[in-house]
Amino acid sequence: MPAKLSVNLNAIAMLRNRRDLPWPSVTDLGRIALEAGASGLTVHPRPDQRHVRFSDLAPLRALIDNAAAGAEFNIEGFPEENFMRLVEEHRPEQVTLVPDDPSQATSDHGWDFRKSHNLLGNIIGRLKKLGLRVSVFADGDPDREALTIAREVGADRIELYTGPYGGCYDNLAEGERILKTLGETADIAFDLGLGVNAGHDLTVANLPPLVARIPRLAEVSIGHGLTADALQYGMTETVRRFCRACGQDV
Repeated sequence: MPAKLSVNLNAIAMLRNRRDLPWPSVTDLGRIALEAGASGLTVHPRPDQRHVRFSDLAPLRALIDNAAAGAEFNIEGFPEENFMRLVEEHRPEQVTLVPDDPSQATSDHGWDFRKSHNLLGNIIGRLKKLGLRVSVFADGDPDREALTIAREVGADRIELYTGPYGGCYDNLAEGERILKTLGETADIAFDLGLGVNAGHDLTVANLPPLVARIPRLAEVSIGHGLTADALQYGMTETVRRFCRACGQDV
């Protein structure tokens, strides 16, 4: 089955937040993305609300519930208490845990599963009591011991951090090297019974090699590159292009 596309709305929210105005509308563009074939919407509500605001979550939850049967809401972030309260209130189908410092511009590394064993175990236990699927951000490092810990603390999936892969847009050889390690990491995760998502700096150009190497990839979450393309092609056509790059027949 081809990988599903979840559209990350943070870049759209950041553009809106440049002015004290309600446009571009995060909810309206999320609706267009879902109507065009996206399987879900992703948000990363950071503590300073510089991208998605806390007030965006209820309208997005309602959009998915009322106008997008079968679509999923994915909320990602560092599991501090305010984040956990948002998750408990809005009940996404998936929670993606990332080891972000609040001052980071964007997510840029996966969890150190050895150091974060107890933290993740406690947090994932709370999320599982809510009936939520949990994905954890992971570097493209084929470290079986680390991924075994991810499984032991209760994660359902890992999300491969593909930033270094996306950053090789002008270095084919390095991109192929990183793709190899991403594939090896995914192979270990599958062997351990974990699902695999991927996200960060994925594009229409670099998605096909990724899904060819990881044909069981469950989902990709894409924001920056998709939003950039939407400025050129429009949101509807951009979502369709990304779905086709995932291997979907759109």
